[in-house]
Amino acid sequence: MHYYKRNLGDYAKKAGRLSMLQHGAYTLLIDACYDREQFPTMEEAIDWTWASSTAEIEAVEFVLRKFFTLEDGRYVQKRIQEEIGEYRVKSEVNARIAQERETKRKEKSTKRAPAVDDSSKAGDEAPPNQEPITNNQTPSDEGVAQRKRSAQPLAARPDDVSEPVWQDFQRLRREKRAPLTDTALAGVMREAQKAGVALETALAYCCEAGWQGFNAGWYADRQGKAAHQAPASGGRYAAAAATIYDGVNL
Repeated sequence: MHYYKRNLGDYAKKAGRLSMLQHGAYTLLIDACYDREQFPTMEEAIDWTWASSTAEIEAVEFVLRKFFTLEDGRYVQKRIQEEIGEYRVKSEVNARIAQERETKRKEKSTKRAPAVDDSSKAGDEAPPNQEPITNNQTPSDEGVAQRKRSAQPLAARPDDVSEPVWQDFQRLRREKRAPLTDTALAGVMREAQKAGVALETALAYCCEAGWQGFNAGWYADRQGKAAHQAPASGGRYAAAAATIYDGVNL
């Protein structure tokens, strides 16, 4: 799970009196729990936050005692646990919806009636008043392809995708001359699930990168390059820490 919301007001009420070192420990612990979709032991928490000095280790231990509950040797936070559970349920639902759409599309394509060929009845005789086809009347390949694309039904906006992101992605698809059909959206859903990101996150990333479709492999490569190019002092979760105030309800 690589994206979550953060409520600044709730965070300030619960953790506003933490020192800067304790804030850092708490932030890295939250990132690690969402990223791994699990909760740490004391030793794992120290490892996940890369705490090394005595002061850093003490900050991690303080945050665990203050904001987490020890259950069967692991430090658990109820809100994070609930949101991870909701994320997994939503991922399963999105995968099921995509599969159902693909199944319906295949069923429709197999049920289409074959075109009737009356040429055997008419023989070689041309229909009356038929004018010969000239080169000017022959449709271009681009024109035929464009009519085929425009004839395909466009996908409806999923409930878990905001209107601005949806409009931006549709605009990008139009610029690429690739209408956003149910089949195309199902492909994005599958790749987003492979990458472990929400559908809206995948569409927003496509808009930023100029991709007409989302690919889990490309996404992983770009994320890996971004992490490799980050300053070494930033730590393992520097990128997540930099964007965490984009919102999480704690």
